[in-house]
Amino acid sequence: MNHSVNIALAQLNLTVGALNANGDKIVDWLGRAKRQGASLVLFPELTITGYPPEDLLFNPSFIRDNRTVLRHVAAAARGIAALVGFVDRDKDGALYNAAAVLAQGRVLTVYRKMKLPNYGVFDERRYFSTGSDSLLLRFGRTGPIAGLSICEDIWVEDGPFLAEAKSGASLLLNLSASPFHAGKWKVREQLLVRRARATKTSIAYVNLVGGQDELVFDGGSMVADSSGIRYRAPQFEESLSVHSFPAKAAGDHAAAVFVPVPVSARKISKARSTPRLSADREIFQALVLGLKDYAVKNGFEKVVFGMSGGIDSALTAALAVAALGKENVTAVSMPSRYSSDETRSDARAVSKALGIRFLEIPIEPAFAATLQMLYRALGKPLEGLPAENLQARIRGLLLMALSNKNGWLVLTTGNKSELSTGYCTLYGDMVGGFAPIKDLPKKMVYQLCGTANRFFKKSVIPRSVFVRAPTAELRFNQTDQDTLPPYDLLDQVVRLYVEGRVPLSELKKKMPSSKINPERLVRMINLNEYKRRQAAVGVKITPLAFGRDRRMPITNGYREK
Repeated sequence: MNHSVNIALAQLNLTVGALNANGDKIVDWLGRAKRQGASLVLFPELTITGYPPEDLLFNPSFIRDNRTVLRHVAAAARGIAALVGFVDRDKDGALYNAAAVLAQGRVLTVYRKMKLPNYGVFDERRYFSTGSDSLLLRFGRTGPIAGLSICEDIWVEDGPFLAEAKSGASLLLNLSASPFHAGKWKVREQLLVRRARATKTSIAYVNLVGGQDELVFDGGSMVADSSGIRYRAPQFEESLSVHSFPAKAAGDHAAAVFVPVPVSARKISKARSTPRLSADREIFQALVLGLKDYAVKNGFEKVVFGMSGGIDSALTAALAVAALGKENVTAVSMPSRYSSDETRSDARAVSKALGIRFLEIPIEPAFAATLQMLYRALGKPLEGLPAENLQARIRGLLLMALSNKNGWLVLTTGNKSELSTGYCTLYGDMVGGFAPIKDLPKKMVYQLCGTANRFFKKSVIPRSVFVRAPTAELRFNQTDQDTLPPYDLLDQVVRLYVEGRVPLSELKKKMPSSKINPERLVRMINLNEYKRRQAAVGVKITPLAFGRDRRMPITNGYREK
């Protein structure tokens, strides 16, 4: 008789540092999985602490408390087993990114992650020691032999999955916290299928979901085998799915840790896969989730931002409504002597279409008074760029006053193209606590405004916003292209030089010098690191974002040629 074990993938949204709340959620989902007929539940990497816990790991009480919560969770693992991520510590004080095998109300054994990523957004070698032993598990007397791994363990070519498969594992279990960037799901799918075919195993992969500062974890947990992807969980939401895995006798299993779970000849109904989102909708949902979780997990119920009538603030408004609901969003129009009737009208139109609160606070009185104050101090008028930046800073002052008065989170509305070149004002339009679109190139902002209209099933962003030339409106007849090249060309430079790390010498060969000046743009990108270092955090969308990914020195005497 063929026997199988029913394994649940518990794709959870956890909060870094909220140990007790995370523990209670794990216990709750253990119960849900048990009621659905699961014998074993897989939870994401570092389930107890949330990911990434960063320098919380240097606090001994944090490590102690995470182990206390693990014991609380273990006590609930009765009649069902669980694999739960936590931070382990050995007798010498070394820390490990680990997974506990829980059953019969206790911790049966622990696996310690063997491959620690230390690139991009990852700093695991700063905190963790490297595990040395792979782990085989036998589920029940007649169940399958499984090999356990944590995230990076399955990404590297010499990961422990190879030894586990050679030792007889027919099933590989991977607990993951793999952050999102656009198209990442495809890379994961190809990886899992490649690993399944190389080892002739099935793979159960569970991923974290939720926003954590700049990072968004998109879920998308999977089951794969040599034939391809058998199951795809939804992206950007919590989910629980149960899957049957048959026992396959192979190899010497004397070293396998016995895990007492119910094993039967009855298979459960096959879980239904979720279709993948379109490329634009995937990015839109990532921004919504990142914004929502940043606000909610940090105790903000409402947000406020400057509504210029332009494309960036229009998209920010749509994202805020999708994330938090229209009743929790306030748009503030702050027109100056340079604001056109068209942008003022569009600011009202977008706000009305989305049903959000709209305030109009003209800045002319403050601008005129400040110009007069500075004239008395300087003995001459304030003109040019200083006068332009003054307007932006008055707007920032007003937004922060509203934030202080009402406890609202201020959103900034700048995009990656502007931030890369410093086309933004410190303490002005950069003022705020969260920057939802800071990693979006300008051309992608336009694309996602179309996605927003489809999301809301109406034109919340009117055509006039799409067709008007981008402008900061800080002087008469100003457009962004007075200072910057066309955004499609600028975005190519950012993609190549920043995200692709293409050196200036190669960039000159790839980009049409008749339309742009590569040396000037690279100089602008490098000189404005001091602004980016002071910018609000925002959702990582591209493979390489400013901040966590790209860490350049501010004081930097090197100049490329």
